[in-house]
Amino acid sequence: MSDKVLIQVRNLTKHFPVKKTRLFEPRSYVRAVNGVSFDIYEGETLGLVGESGSGKSTLGRTMIKLYPATAGEVIYKGKNILELSEKQMKPLRKELQIIFQDPYSSLNPRLNVFSIIGEAMLEHKIAKKGKDLEDKVKEIMEICGLSAYHMYRYPHQFSGGQRQRIGIARALALNPTFVVCDEPVSALDVSVQSQILNLMMDLQDRFGLSYLFISHDLSVVKHISQRIGVMYLGTIVEMASKEDLYKNPLHPYTKALLAAIPKPDPNQKSDISFIKGEIPSNVNLPKGCPYHTRCPYAKDICREKMPENREMEKGHTVACHFAGEI
Repeated sequence: MSDKVLIQVRNLTKHFPVKKTRLFEPRSYVRAVNGVSFDIYEGETLGLVGESGSGKSTLGRTMIKLYPATAGEVIYKGKNILELSEKQMKPLRKELQIIFQDPYSSLNPRLNVFSIIGEAMLEHKIAKKGKDLEDKVKEIMEICGLSAYHMYRYPHQFSGGQRQRIGIARALALNPTFVVCDEPVSALDVSVQSQILNLMMDLQDRFGLSYLFISHDLSVVKHISQRIGVMYLGTIVEMASKEDLYKNPLHPYTKALLAAIPKPDPNQKSDISFIKGEIPSNVNLPKGCPYHTRCPYAKDICREKMPENREMEKGHTVACHFAGEI
């Protein structure tokens, strides 16, 4: 991992309007991402964890402008890409790619593998029609562990793990520098998960890629990431190196997630009682700290004031009024 920053995210916000049910009622919004800031370094994997509905996927897609942002900045190569038009974004699209969660629905069932991988190469003029395109598709397939013999097969003829390899090959075909990995192994069997994770790590070493790796599985994130951010209700509540986060979690939510990880020893039970209740609605966010409705340590200040992100140690930030005291 380099010390050079690749992408800077500053106060990124994404709200979705809720459809009105009455004519004159005020417009409501789903506040999916709320003022998130962080950096991603060259060659780094930044893991992003949290419960379903915490805004992880929305953050990743807004970063590469698949969703228009409500506010904030994403600085890449000195430019705020959120201000660029689609025409200005097109040259950057090949550098900012995404691997989707579901290998079953993210591939067009009417296209064979050659077309799925090759169409973007033609669009961005990376290859010319004919033998040049065929050779480059074969090359990327073999790099991703797929047999070139299968390039004219259709997605339904592959297993889940093979389909995800096709999704990875499609993303890497354009020689990107940054890839959003949106829960790329969550729909796969455990044995296949390890194969895909090892493939992604090998590809990162080979091509110098940077990843934003989104997952709800802390064990998977620990395996592949250098740093981890913990997201809750649209905000990042803690971020640290994976070693610091696992050894010394400071936010109650992070502690609860770590306590809920299944233990390999059958005589040890995971403490899932630490997290109580359901994640609140993104439409009607609680006042103050978003976690106070479920936090066993919540006090009056937590219900009134949003905690600021504080750097407790070098590279270890946390948004909690009582971090280091609980």
